[in-house]
Amino acid sequence: MLVFVASVAWGLKAQSISGNVVDRGTGEPVVGATVSLSNGQSVSTGLNGGFSFHKLAEGSYEVKITYQHYQAIQIPVSVTKDQPVSLQLSLANAAQNLDEVVVNGAQQASSEQVARLRELSASQVINTLSGRAIQLSPDLTVANAVQRISGVSLERNSNGDGQHAILRGMDKRYNYTLVNGVKISSPDNRYRYVPLDIFPSELLDRLEVYKSLTADMEGDAIGGAINMLMKDAPAAKTFAANLATGYSQLFLDRDFKSYQHQSVSRQSPFERYGADYTATAADFNAVPLHYSERRPLPNVIGGLTLGNRFMDNRLGVLVAGSFQNTYRGSNSILFNERREGDESRSTLTALNERQFSEQQTRLGLHAKVDFRLNDSHRFRFYNAYMNFKNAQVRDIAAINLQYGGYNPTEGHADMSFSTRARVTRQAIYNSTLQGDHRLSTRLSTDWSLVYSHASSEQPDNTTVSTVGQMTNFERTETYAAGGRRRWEHNRDRDLNALVNFTYASVLWEAPLKIKVGGLYRDKQRSNFFNEHIMRTPIPQPVFGQDYERYDEINWTFGGPSYASPLTYDAFEQIGAGYTQFDWKSEKVDVIAGVRAEHTSQGFHMLYVTTLPDGEQRYFDILPSVNFKYKIKHNNNLRASYYRSLNRPGFFEIVPYTILNEDYTERGNPDLKRAIADNFDLRYELLSSTTNLVMVGVFYKHIKDPIEYTLQADAIRGQDIYYAPGNFGDAQNLGLEIDFSRYFNKIGLRANYTYTHSAITTDKSKRIRDENGDFVLINVAQTRPLFGQSAHIGNLSALYKDTKTGFDAQLTANYTGERIFTVAQFVDADYWQKGFLQLDASLEKRLKRRTFVFLKAQNLLNTPMEVFQKSAPTNGGLPYQDLSGETLIQRDSYQRSLLIGLRVDF
Repeated sequence: MLVFVASVAWGLKAQSISGNVVDRGTGEPVVGATVSLSNGQSVSTGLNGGFSFHKLAEGSYEVKITYQHYQAIQIPVSVTKDQPVSLQLSLANAAQNLDEVVVNGAQQASSEQVARLRELSASQVINTLSGRAIQLSPDLTVANAVQRISGVSLERNSNGDGQHAILRGMDKRYNYTLVNGVKISSPDNRYRYVPLDIFPSELLDRLEVYKSLTADMEGDAIGGAINMLMKDAPAAKTFAANLATGYSQLFLDRDFKSYQHQSVSRQSPFERYGADYTATAADFNAVPLHYSERRPLPNVIGGLTLGNRFMDNRLGVLVAGSFQNTYRGSNSILFNERREGDESRSTLTALNERQFSEQQTRLGLHAKVDFRLNDSHRFRFYNAYMNFKNAQVRDIAAINLQYGGYNPTEGHADMSFSTRARVTRQAIYNSTLQGDHRLSTRLSTDWSLVYSHASSEQPDNTTVSTVGQMTNFERTETYAAGGRRRWEHNRDRDLNALVNFTYASVLWEAPLKIKVGGLYRDKQRSNFFNEHIMRTPIPQPVFGQDYERYDEINWTFGGPSYASPLTYDAFEQIGAGYTQFDWKSEKVDVIAGVRAEHTSQGFHMLYVTTLPDGEQRYFDILPSVNFKYKIKHNNNLRASYYRSLNRPGFFEIVPYTILNEDYTERGNPDLKRAIADNFDLRYELLSSTTNLVMVGVFYKHIKDPIEYTLQADAIRGQDIYYAPGNFGDAQNLGLEIDFSRYFNKIGLRANYTYTHSAITTDKSKRIRDENGDFVLINVAQTRPLFGQSAHIGNLSALYKDTKTGFDAQLTANYTGERIFTVAQFVDADYWQKGFLQLDASLEKRLKRRTFVFLKAQNLLNTPMEVFQKSAPTNGGLPYQDLSGETLIQRDSYQRSLLIGLRVDF
C-alpha cells in the first residue's frame, strides 16, 4: 500500500486538471497509476508520471488515484473557468517491514528505474540496458541488444545478425564477457572472446557495459567488459511464458537450401582409424553432398520462466529456458581483386554471386538458487547452459572477369561454381557457487568457485567445386573439379577460485572500505583440425552425363589422412591479487587500488612442427582510480584511470599455416600482450529515472596493439600471408553522449559516440629498382584501428499508454564506416560502408497478464557493403556504381518479422 501526500492549489478556478505523481522516497515518477474523476473519466500516468484532464465543465470533482500496492486517495477539486488546477502528488511506500523492502527491490531488478539508478550510483563508468528495455526491443539475442548502448557497435555474421561487440572502437579481442560478474569460457575456435549471439536476450535481468575497471576486476579489458546479469530468484511465485513465430522476407523470393546435417559424421577417418590409415571413399558419407531446396517453415521462438521463494523467504529458486529455431540467410556479391606492377588501384578478377541459407537453433537454460542461512551468511548457486547450432549451405557462382572471353554485353564468360555444407555446434556450460559472510561488525568476505566449459565443432565441413560456362547469359555447369572435407573441434575448460575480504572503517568521518582479494584460474584447451582433399576420376565427370547430384560422383581420396599444426593442446594459468580502498563522503567517492596479475600461457603441438612447444610468462601491475564528485544527489562528475592488458589467444601464438580460400594464414609465436593506459571523464545528470544526460570523453594509449594484417613473407616476398602482429603504439580517443527525455506517453532515447584512433603499420608498395624490375618495399602508413567507426549513434522513439497496455518503439542504429580488412598494400584496405538500420517493436496488453507483441528488423533492408577507396582499373563491370570507389562485397538480408504471445504472472 502507498500513502499519498498532495500539494494542491485549493480554490483555483479552471477547465482543466493536470499534475504529476512521484515516489515520495526517491522522487521518481510513478508510471501507470490510474487517475480518475468522479464524472467517470480516467487516465494513466505517463512515462514522466504526468496526467491531465481537459474541457471540463465547471463544478466540483473528486480526483481518485489508485495503483497496485499503493493506498488509494481522493482529493476534492473545484473547477472554474480560465484557471488551471495543478496537482503535485508524492507517493510513500507503506511497507514497513525491512525484508519486504528488500524483496520488492529484487522484483524490480529488470526495471528501467533500477538500470538508471545503477548508472548513477556505480563506482565506475558504466552503461546499463534494463531487462524491460530488452523485452520491449526488437532484439532476440544479447549481441543485437548490446548495440543499443552508447559506444558499442557490432561485428555481424553472414546473415546480418550481431555476433561480437566492439566497445569504443576497440575490436572484440580487447573486451571480455561476464555472466553475473564471473568470466566464462569461449567456444570460439580461434579466440578468447565469447560470441554474444549464443545468448537469448530474454534470460537477462540487466545488461551492463563497464567502461572503466576497478582493482577487484580482471585486468584484460582495454575496450571494456560486458556483464550479463541473468534473471534472479524472485520475491514471490513467478510464471512467465512466451511463444512467437515469424518469417524472413528473403525466403518469399527464393528457396532455402539445406541438407541432413544431423547425420554427418562427427569424427574424421583420422580420428577413427589413426594417422597411418589411408582414407577411401567408403569412409565418407554422402550426406553433405545431397541438398534439398524448398521454402522454409516459419520461425519458432519460445520461453518459460518459473520461480518462487520457500522456507519463510530464505530460499529462492528460479528456472528459465529459451528456445529459438530460425531460418536466416543472405544474398551476396563478392569481387576478387589483385594488384600487379606499380598499379595504385585494384584489378577485379572475378565476381562471386553467393547465396547463404542458415538454420539457427538456439537453446538457453538458466537456473539460480539463493539461500539465506541467517543475517550473516548467504549462498548462491548458479548454472547455465547455452547451445547454438548453425546449419549453413553456401552457393557461389563465380564469373571470370579477365579470361575466357568475358563479354558482359553478350553474356559470355568462363564460370566456376561452389557449394559448401557446414554445421557449427557451440555450447557453453557454467556452474558457479558463491557465498557472502559477515564475520564481524566490520569484516566480511565473499568467494566464488566456478567451473566453465565451452566447446565448438564443425564436423565434415564439405566444399564441392565445379567449372562451367555462361553463353548468351545462360549458365551451365560442365565438369566437377574437386573439393575438400574438413573436421574442426575445440574444448575449453576453466577452473576459477575467487575470494575477497572487506574491512569497514571510517576516515575523516566518512565510511572507508578496505578490500583485498585474489583469483586463480586454470584454463585448458584442446584443438583439432583435419582436412581431406576430394579428387574426381579421370576423365572428369560431366554434369548431366555422369552426374546430376554431387553424391553421384565417384570421389577419390588419395594418400593418408593427416592432422595439421592446428591440432594442439594449450594451457593458461593466471594468478592475481589486489588491494582496493573505497571511500565515500557526502560529496566525494574515491575507489583506488592496484592489481597484480601473473600469466603463464603455452601450447604443445600434437604433431611434428618446427616449434613443438612454446610458453610465455609475464607479470603485470595494474593500478586504477575512480573518482566521483556528487554535485547534487542526482548530478555527478566522474574521472577515472586504469591500466589494462590484452593477452594473445591460443590460436594466435601456435605456429600453424593453413591455406584458406583467399589467402594463407599463419600464427605468430612471438606475439606479445598489449598494454593500455585508459582515461575517462564523464558528467551525469539524472533528473529522474526516466530523464538523463551523460556527456563523457575517453582516451586510450595502447602499447603493442595486436592487429591482423596481410603481410609479405620475409624470405619469399611474393608469398602473402594473414597473421597477427604487434604494431608499435596506438591512440584512441572519443566523445560519448547519452540522452533520454519523456513527455507523458512519448519518450526519446538517444546516444552518440565519436571515436578517433590511429595506428601506424608497414604496408607493401611495388617500385622499380635500378634494373627496371618491380620490387616490394615497406611503407609506413597511419590508419584507424581495425573495426573502429568514427561515428556511432542510436535513436529510439517510444510510446507508452499504461491504461490500454500499449507500448511501441522505433529504433534507428547508425554505424559509420570502418576498416573491414587490413590489406597488404598501401591504400588498399577494405572498408565497410556506414549504414543505418531501422527496427521496430510493439506490445499490447490483451488482459491483465497477457500480451501480444510484434518485432520487425531491418525495415530499410540495409545491406552490408565493403569497398576500396579507389576505382578499379577495369571499368564497366556490374555493381560498380560507387563513384571513385571499388565495391568489394554487398550482402543483403531483407526484413524479418516476428509476432507472439506472452503471459506473465
